[in-house]
Amino acid sequence: MKKIDWAEKVNLTMLTDFYELSMANGYFQNGLKDKIAYFDMFFRRVPDDGGFAIMAGVEQLITYIEHLRFEEKDIAYLRSKKIFSEEFLEYLKTFKFTGDIWAIPEGTPIFPNEPIITVRGPIIEAQFIETMVLLTINHQSLIATKANRIVRAAQGRPVMEFGSRRAQGYNGAILGARAAFIGGCTGTACTIADREFNIPATGTMAHSWIQLFSSELDAFKAYARTYPDNCVLLVDTYNVLKSGIPNAIKVFNEEVVPRGFRPKGIRIDSGDITYLSKEARKMLDEAGFPDCKIIASNALDEYIIRDILIQGAKVDMFGVGERLITSKSEPVFGGVYKLAAVEENGRIVPKIKLSENVSKITNPYFKQVYRLFERDTGKAIADVLTLADETIDDNKPYEIFDPEHTWKRKTITNFYAKKLQVKIIENGKRIYDSLDLDVIRNYCKEQIDTLWDEVLRFENPHEYYVDLSQPLWDIKNKLLKEHTLK
Repeated sequence: MKKIDWAEKVNLTMLTDFYELSMANGYFQNGLKDKIAYFDMFFRRVPDDGGFAIMAGVEQLITYIEHLRFEEKDIAYLRSKKIFSEEFLEYLKTFKFTGDIWAIPEGTPIFPNEPIITVRGPIIEAQFIETMVLLTINHQSLIATKANRIVRAAQGRPVMEFGSRRAQGYNGAILGARAAFIGGCTGTACTIADREFNIPATGTMAHSWIQLFSSELDAFKAYARTYPDNCVLLVDTYNVLKSGIPNAIKVFNEEVVPRGFRPKGIRIDSGDITYLSKEARKMLDEAGFPDCKIIASNALDEYIIRDILIQGAKVDMFGVGERLITSKSEPVFGGVYKLAAVEENGRIVPKIKLSENVSKITNPYFKQVYRLFERDTGKAIADVLTLADETIDDNKPYEIFDPEHTWKRKTITNFYAKKLQVKIIENGKRIYDSLDLDVIRNYCKEQIDTLWDEVLRFENPHEYYVDLSQPLWDIKNKLLKEHTLK
């Protein structure tokens, strides 16, 4: 896969919350710069109250880590703040990430409260990358998740991402297109995303093309003459059924078919999509163009798409813009980055954050994530967080239990266990081979097929189990008791 290059041209090192720098200076001044710490990135709730999310953004995170460095202008800026020691500023001149990072691969379904990224390294380094870990994974996971909901609503009909002009900035457009493709979209309107990621760019005409000509018919003819082999006409500039479709049929017969081609499609961008698509289908079929596709756009989302298909809409493809590229219904992926452990004298010491809100109590220690699958069906049963060096023996019965309501227990047999996290950075260096987006996209579809239909529901999905192993639960419970006694 061609690696995106603007991360190399634009130094993103200073894209950090200021408190990461102030803490780094504090760690340095207190002799803690070499203390090894473990951080987890996880999220507490699936956007749109869905049953699962989709992991995305790992490749861009790796690129960021590879190019992490402070430039002279960065040092000069920090010096101007007059709160950082000169020794710390000297340290930053040769700063780079030297630790290790594990990640759940892109395209994998992910669930609340499990570490999707784990970082181990000197505390200054591990703390410093917090903002970029979060913004990179949060954004693309959000868009991949939304895209997948929309793609599933389309029931096998292709969905194209049309949202560039409504995205939150140019990176939102470019990387949003990448994430949408991972989530299942077949193409994008974003040209640079095609150049950088080989995501098929699609697009024909806007209403301005139609308006520029003296008549809709003339506009259609001009376009058909230019692109007879890929003729898709926008039919809703004036009146879909009274002029748009009749003029399109006339042009198909006079300009496309005589040149030895078949029309590719029409696009409806306004009005009652269900009614208009039904009528358009009848008109196109009667005119001898049953192979002409009907494309619908216009502020669509998974709920609208689902409803119009239930109502019998004759739509073959969807173009989805602003509600996809911004995840308009819920535009925040609530990933957090929390300290889980430190090393003292070569020993891992667990750390926990407590809260009056039980959902905000963290899971301590250096962990691994296992996914358990039924052998007979290949369906996912549950995820289990374990100690990093703990092994789940899938040749023996294994007991899972609710970590909050521990009396809810179940012994499972005839299953297999798969570790989800893979090491992507070791001693500051990439050790993970990038995959083509087509491969990631196909992997995503395969992994979603391992989820039960009840988890896939849009409303009130079944809550997928994310449990703790007994050794990890024991550590957490011990810390809870210790801090409660204090």
